[in-house]
Amino acid sequence: MIQLTRRHLLTAAGAAAVAGLAGCSDDGGDTSTEDKRAGAMDGFKVGDQFKATEPLTFPIMMLSNAAYPYKADWPFFKELAARTNVTLESTAVPGSDYNQKRSVMVSAGDAPFIIPKTYHPDEEAFIAGGAILPVSDYVDLMPHFQDKVSRWNLQGNLDGFKAQDGKFYLLPGLHENAWQDYTLAVRTDIMTKLGLTAPETWDDLTGVLREMKKAYPDQYPLSDRWSTPPLPGGNNLLNLIGTAYGTKAAWGWNPVYWDATASRFVYTGAMDQYRQMLEYVHTLVKEGLLDPESFTQTDDVARQKFATGKSFVISANAQTVVNEARKDIAKLPGATVAKMILPIGPAGATLPGETRLENGIMISKKALESKNFVAMMQFIDWLWYSDAGLMFSKWGIEGQTYSGKVDDGTFKLDPGIKWAGLNPDATKDLQVDFGFFNGVFAYGGSTAMLNSQFSDEEKAFQAEMNKRQVRPVPPPAPLTIEEREQVTLWDSGLKDHVFQNTLKFALGQRPLSEWDAYVKELEGKNSGKYVDTVNKAYDRYKKEHG
Repeated sequence: MIQLTRRHLLTAAGAAAVAGLAGCSDDGGDTSTEDKRAGAMDGFKVGDQFKATEPLTFPIMMLSNAAYPYKADWPFFKELAARTNVTLESTAVPGSDYNQKRSVMVSAGDAPFIIPKTYHPDEEAFIAGGAILPVSDYVDLMPHFQDKVSRWNLQGNLDGFKAQDGKFYLLPGLHENAWQDYTLAVRTDIMTKLGLTAPETWDDLTGVLREMKKAYPDQYPLSDRWSTPPLPGGNNLLNLIGTAYGTKAAWGWNPVYWDATASRFVYTGAMDQYRQMLEYVHTLVKEGLLDPESFTQTDDVARQKFATGKSFVISANAQTVVNEARKDIAKLPGATVAKMILPIGPAGATLPGETRLENGIMISKKALESKNFVAMMQFIDWLWYSDAGLMFSKWGIEGQTYSGKVDDGTFKLDPGIKWAGLNPDATKDLQVDFGFFNGVFAYGGSTAMLNSQFSDEEKAFQAEMNKRQVRPVPPPAPLTIEEREQVTLWDSGLKDHVFQNTLKFALGQRPLSEWDAYVKELEGKNSGKYVDTVNKAYDRYKKEHG
């Protein structure tokens, strides 16, 4: 996130730009909603508080987070009903089962109307079956969504969500600007003891780790977490380093990467930048700076090593530093930990533009049969995309859970309530006890709103990240149903080979002198055909849609 929200009216030009998203079906299908307005507001516009004209109930699929399990009696739901005249009928599913349960229910046509917490491109699997709506046909019913897309110049980002028919089937969370949370956390007391300065680049980090290794020769300075399969392990670490080198890996993995210079997609796992990333990681492993178990160990094991002083650097985000790392090292005299400003690599001081869109909402095709469809879309627009709805879903009720405003810097969470690093000693938890800041509802928003959730320490981190240039998002290259089926068959074997060899190269189990042979192995598994298919889709879309 970079700048505060510019509060101005939607211009005629901006409105025209977003109008192209909505209102009619490109294939001539009927998207009229005139007979589906029961309970809807007349003249619903930006800034309006949505309130259905009659009591309504909308079924929703609800991810139950292990950190704050779903409770039907959360104040969130009671207050939501009071404000909107809408009751949510939740199908609660544990996070560990969510994707599988969602897939089964959507494919069978049994999903609730509102299907949130879906990450692009997961929605593509349901397009051919017709179980979800092309939501771009109906954003004319969503003034707040259209307003933010226009004012924040997000049309190019949304284009990457479009299917081969030129429509998109997922309503993503919208961020005003790109932002970075995940990085590495470091024992700052050890840095001070050894007279080390914060690393600016990944090469600087290597130097820091070497000095730690000299002082503690029997330890691995960096022992990492977040190695859940089927990814290759070290999933945050490889993602960060991959991005720094200009490629995608682990958590950030995408089989194809847009080469802006050549104006073509290339196969990610065969990029020279991917090899450079692995050379860097292998150097850390070879010199004993990175614990080789980082690619296989559980989070608990990694945290235990950090907690007992056996390691000094570990992957982190703002919440894990406060909720886990600081608590983990509390028994070590004088131990302190903080997020490291994300080191810079060969790709420069940049941030990926993809972070401006979040996970989002699919709408079941069954919802279109409801006489309350328009009211439902207005409700979704208010709760997920209006400033007031976002403020409510994140922070709750003014005067009860918080005071002040986010846009003038006076916001304060009630001192008796804690969230992440705010009020850590409070007895009540905003998520567990109240149901606010639930990941099903609370994502996206303005820079000012994002900053409201940060401690002064995190605001300083964000200020440094905000100085970086945002890289443009890749252009659309939507596949046909037949193409998607074909690349899915190729992708399984290719991905397995990339992930297996990523680990082998990183650990030195396969020498990087065999890189060319590895690339030929990928070609033997149809990496060339995969890329050709995607580039063909890119050319076709560009010709048909400009």
